Amino acid sequence: MFLKFPVVHLPIIMKDKIIQKATELFINLGFKSVTMDDIAQEMGISKKTIYAHFNNKTELVSATTMFLFEHITHGIDCICDLEKNPIEELYEIKKLVMLNLKDEKSSPQFQLQKYYPEVHEQFKAKHFDKMYDCTKKNLTRGVDQGLYRDNIDIEFISRIYFQGVNGIKDDLLFPANVFPKAKLMEDYLEYHLRGIVTSDGLAILKKFIKTTVHNA
Repeated sequence: MFLKFPVVHLPIIMKDKIIQKATELFINLGFKSVTMDDIAQEMGISKKTIYAHFNNKTELVSATTMFLFEHITHGIDCICDLEKNPIEELYEIKKLVMLNLKDEKSSPQFQLQKYYPEVHEQFKAKHFDKMYDCTKKNLTRGVDQGLYRDNIDIEFISRIYFQGVNGIKDDLLFPANVFPKAKLMEDYLEYHLRGIVTSDGLAILKKFIKTTVHNA
C-alpha cells in the first residue's frame, strides 16, 4: 500500500510568495518606486521567475491589490460575525485596517490612483460594494439598538462615509507630515460617529475615545 500525500503545486506556491512580497514592498515603498528587479532581489529569485507568473508590473499590481483587499475583507467579515455593538464594531474594523497598513509610508491608494488608474477603478468598485454593504448593516443595527439616531438617512450616510474614508487618503489634501495616518483615521471615525449617535451611543463612544487617548 502506497501512502498518499497531497499534491504540491510549486508554481502556485511561488506565485503566492511573489504576491505577498510585492504587497509588502508596495505598501511600504510605493507602487511607483518598487521595480520588478527590487522584488526579485528581495526574494532571491530571477526576474524571469516573476515574469513566468505575471506578464508585466501592472498585472502584478492588480494581483497584489486584490490580495490585500481579500485579506482585509475576510478580517472584516470575521469581526462582523461577532455581532458586537455597532460602535465597537467600527473601532475593531479600524484597528484591523491600521494593523494591515501599519508600516504604510507611501499612500499606496493615492499612488495606485495616479499611476495605475485602471487597477484603481477596479479596486474602488469592489471596495465600495463591500464597504457600502458593511456600513448599511452597521447603521441599521445601530438604529435598532438605540445607539444611532432613528432619523438618519442610512443610504446617504453609507455613501458619504465611503467617500470620506477615501478622501482622507489623499496626500494632497492630508499630507502625512501634517496628518499622521493613524490619527487621521481615528479623528474621522469620531467625526462620523458623533454625527449619528444618540446619548446612549455617545456614552459608549466616549469610552473608546478615552481608551484610544490612554493607549496613544
